[in-house]
Formats: sequence, C-alpha cells, structure tokens
Amino acid sequence: MQINRIKSLIHKEFLLDWKEKNSLASILIYVTSTVFVCYLSFQTIIETTTFNALLWIIILFTSVNTITKSFVQESENRLLYMYSLANPQEIIVGKLIYNSILLLLISLVTFSAYALFLGNPIVNLPGFLGALVLGSLGLSILLTLMAAIASKSSNNPALMAILSFPIIIPFLITIIALSLNYSQGVNDTQNLKYFFAIGGIMAIGITMAYLLFPYLWRD
Repeated sequence: MQINRIKSLIHKEFLLDWKEKNSLASILIYVTSTVFVCYLSFQTIIETTTFNALLWIIILFTSVNTITKSFVQESENRLLYMYSLANPQEIIVGKLIYNSILLLLISLVTFSAYALFLGNPIVNLPGFLGALVLGSLGLSILLTLMAAIASKSSNNPALMAILSFPIIIPFLITIIALSLNYSQGVNDTQNLKYFFAIGGIMAIGITMAYLLFPYLWRD
C-alpha cells in the first residue's frame, strides 16, 4: 500500500465533490433548514439532554446522505480505471480518510449553526467537541463500510439503512452518553468506559473495511 496513491485517491474524491457542488450545497441546505426548524420550535436555549439528542439526529441523517454518495457517484468505467491504478485496500483507505474529513467538517458546521440558533448549554466545551470529533469519525467509518456493501446491490439505499441499523444504534447510544456527560460537566475519569467502547467499535469497523473490501471489489 503506497501513501502517494492514497493521497491521489483522496484528491480525486475532493475534485469530484468540488465538480458536483450541488450535492454539497444540498447537504448544507439540509443542515441549515433542519437547525432553523429546531430554532422555530424552541426559540431558546434548551436542556442538554434535548440539545444532544437533536444534534446527533441531525448529524446522523446528514452522515447517511453524505456517505451514500461516496459510492453512488462512481461509474462502472471509473471504478475499473481506479482498480487498474490502485489495489482495493488503498481505495477503501482513501474513501475512509476522505469521508472522515468531510463528515468532521460537516459536523462542526452543524454544531456551530445549532449553537448559534439555539444557544450553547455545554458546560465542558472542549470535551464535547472531542466527543463530536470521535462521533463523526466513527459514523464515517461505519457508514463507509455499509455503503461499500450496498454499492454491490445496485446502490440500494434501503439496504444501507438495514445494514447500518444494528451497528449504528449501539455506537449512537455510546456517543450520545459521552457527549451528554461533557455537556453536564462530568469528568474524564467517568467517561473512560465510553472511550474504550467507541475506540473498539471504530477499530472493528476499520478492520472489517480493510479486510472485506477486497472481496467486494472482486465482485
């Protein structure tokens, strides 16, 4: 596996998204409109439990829409060309890195807009932002793997939703609990169990993507 080829694949993903600005614009419009609807509903600073739940719901649906297009936009001819230039491990690593960066940026924009409209009730903001980064990386890893599998079934979005559900739910429960603790000022010692759980799920997702994608590629 060569780093230069992975960098080229990440650059290719960036150029594709930059060329198709409508998809990125639609994601930003979705985020802004959803946050604005929440503002119209509450019009004030809300309690941390509701704040966390709504934020992660918005990030989850934005993540699904963002990651799904990662494989949908790849035509068969383009995939064949990519496979002649790089091995499947390099392709999936490039997808994982690019999707992680993209989803992290979208999550930070979502949180900024959310806090701007609804106020910021977070007690431990650095800890909360750390949880937001972990959650974004974890969602991108798990959803990229599911999108790769779904892409081999005519890019059926329903299949991606079905496959993602049993994996995403435990991860969401854990990351919401972690971010809620930081919202309420709980110290790091009490959050160690959540870090171990999140790290374990992310490690499993990366390992499965790295090992299974070559078999998907052969099909």
